[in-house]
Amino acid sequence: MPKLPIAKWVDSVVDWMSINLEGLFDGIAFTIEKVVDLFTDLFMLPHPILFIVLLAVIAYFAGKWKLSLFSVLGFLLIWNLGYWDATMSTLALVLTSGLISIIIGIPIGILCAKSKGASSVITPLLDFMQTMPAFVYLLPAVTFFSLGVVPGVIASIIFAIPPTIRLTNLGIQQVSGELVEAADAFGSTGAQKLFKVQLPLAMPTILAGINQTIMLSLSMVVIASMIGAQGIGVEVYRAVTQLHIGQGFEAGLAVVVLAIVLDRLSQNIFKPARKRRNA
Repeated sequence: MPKLPIAKWVDSVVDWMSINLEGLFDGIAFTIEKVVDLFTDLFMLPHPILFIVLLAVIAYFAGKWKLSLFSVLGFLLIWNLGYWDATMSTLALVLTSGLISIIIGIPIGILCAKSKGASSVITPLLDFMQTMPAFVYLLPAVTFFSLGVVPGVIASIIFAIPPTIRLTNLGIQQVSGELVEAADAFGSTGAQKLFKVQLPLAMPTILAGINQTIMLSLSMVVIASMIGAQGIGVEVYRAVTQLHIGQGFEAGLAVVVLAIVLDRLSQNIFKPARKRRNA
């Protein structure tokens, strides 16, 4: 039985895209670089102590005093260990990929909830994106965008966007049919029904998807460092390749602190004040 030339087919598609869509890829790369640079400059602008104080205030109002205390101690530890600049670069990378994933993912999730045809096409693609090894995404990303932070962001978006799409779709579908019928009975338009009934009621589920997307983006920092993305992942990767166990543990602690703070903030920042006080 002859082997299917899947590899040749994929190579042909990639070559065609590289030649015919070069302008599009250049525009995407320029935009992503500017967003990452904007976040990096914003996080590096204040002194670390001022940044930690601002983060503690945000954590206090978003969660509670325990989260604020952990944020202060955790980021003081990162500063003490000498990973402050790398952590800010990683934070910029994660927020950029997370923001783009949310901007793209929520509309696609709404489309899936509104159209069974679109859902039947997009759902298998999401299955493919979530089961394909993350390292495979690096190959086309490097081909289209060369080395650097841009392919790292692109790979993170592909890897992290499925939860936002899935849970947006799920949240809208779980809205009570009686409420939707009541909105129709009062003469609501499709847009009014979506923005005033379905999305507000689906918001907890959508926010859970956003939380998972942010965490998956952070999980890509080490892999993205292999193709030139800056941040803590570079320190982890260097420690692994040089067998510096202590250095790897320190860099890993910085990743853990950043992950916990982002996770708790993304879980609590949009909760009603009453729920946060009772948490």
